Amino acid sequence: MKIYHFLSLTLALCLSAFIARAQGGQQQTPEEREKQMLEFVDKEVRRLSNMLQLEYWQEFYVDSTLTHDIRALNEELEKLQTAKVENADLYVNVQDKWMQQMDDTYKRIFTPEQWAKYWKNGGKRAQEARDKRNKKRK
Repeated sequence: MKIYHFLSLTLALCLSAFIARAQGGQQQTPEEREKQMLEFVDKEVRRLSNMLQLEYWQEFYVDSTLTHDIRALNEELEKLQTAKVENADLYVNVQDKWMQQMDDTYKRIFTPEQWAKYWKNGGKRAQEARDKRNKKRK
């Protein structure tokens, strides 16, 4: 269930700028977005560390992965926004691509036992949802 929290929060972070622009509302400054993203990464690293009993080096790699991949996700979403893309499926496709990238990296970082626990606690459901959307696209 926690993975759905992660995915929901990630989607909210990524699409908040798009919604603000679409509605002509107050936009966050780049510094505010960066601060919000780093706070989210910190909370997610702590959550995964507590759930999976991560070693220090694993926390470092999870932090690095999340920081890089969420920034890259945001950059791709901003490109779509700048191009004024209105097709919501394209935004979901970008999110799915980066969520898959994170899971692939986690699988290399986590021990088999940690991966099994991560998979059991929502990773599998998230993967199945991505697979279902991917199958629908084809």
